[in-house]
Amino acid sequence: MQTILVANPKGGSGKTTLSTNIAGYFASTGKHVTVLDLDRQKSTSLWLAQRDSSLPIIWPLQSEREKSEEADVLVIDSPAGLHGKNLDHAVKLVNKVIVPIAPSLFDIQASYDFLLELSEEKAARKGRIEIGVVGMRMAPRTRAAATLEQFLVQLDVPVLAYLREAQVYVNAAFEGKSIFDIPHHVAAQDIELWRDLIKWIKD
Repeated sequence: MQTILVANPKGGSGKTTLSTNIAGYFASTGKHVTVLDLDRQKSTSLWLAQRDSSLPIIWPLQSEREKSEEADVLVIDSPAGLHGKNLDHAVKLVNKVIVPIAPSLFDIQASYDFLLELSEEKAARKGRIEIGVVGMRMAPRTRAAATLEQFLVQLDVPVLAYLREAQVYVNAAFEGKSIFDIPHHVAAQDIELWRDLIKWIKD
């Protein structure tokens, strides 16, 4: 089973947007997808509650102990403030970690510190997990993107995608949808920005 942790200790980094759209993508391809919402705000759970039964099914898990033998993909939306023993425990459950980063100096600095901590995890050191970064509400060739890339020079962590700030994410979320559930012509520009991220997840 492909198991993906979406994590950043800072609130407002875009974890839920990333988690729901990753789940939505895999569900749209016919995969059996489960999600585990560990965030206190339960935004991913709220999104699932809005999801119409006509859409590809995404199955909620109530706890990490609840496993589905049929599942192809598990996406974990982690809580803010994830670090220490909780981070260590979460990392043991997954094979990929994606860190969404918002476009401010303070978010980038906090995320860099988190990536340092994450890279010290035993699973990361032994190569059992892969770590990647996604710039949220961020365009390439901007000051925020350049700053992020400068911070990441010292780490062997790729920037998987820059996802622009777009109303299409907001409108889709209101209906329990991902951008992969809405007409392609509406989301085509944003779906294209996911190409390298999806390839990295699937490899």
